[in-house]
Amino acid sequence: MMHREAKFSIGQVVRHRVYPFRGVIFDVDPTFNNTEEWYQSIPQEVRPRKDQPFYHLLAENAESTYVAYVSEQNLLIDESGLPVSHPQVPKLFDALEEGVYRLRPTQAN
Repeated sequence: MMHREAKFSIGQVVRHRVYPFRGVIFDVDPTFNNTEEWYQSIPQEVRPRKDQPFYHLLAENAESTYVAYVSEQNLLIDESGLPVSHPQVPKLFDALEEGVYRLRPTQAN
């Protein structure tokens, strides 16, 4: 199985191609790495291929904030320039600059 280079990177603000939510990427899996139960819960007509990067997002929609797991084919760059209001964002990231958050330096214990 060929691994493609991930199109998006940690700190980028993205939005979902189909559903009305956006978020900031905090982790990337080179291919699908979630449960089969989760995968099967996606309606078949929009179910993504497993052989592509999947992204962990600190996500938000009009009602709430949550963590989302989204395939690369379903993401687009969010060009709004607006910050993501998820409460975890300030814990992981510094300033938002030109649509990309800078990761905070990790704190060694």
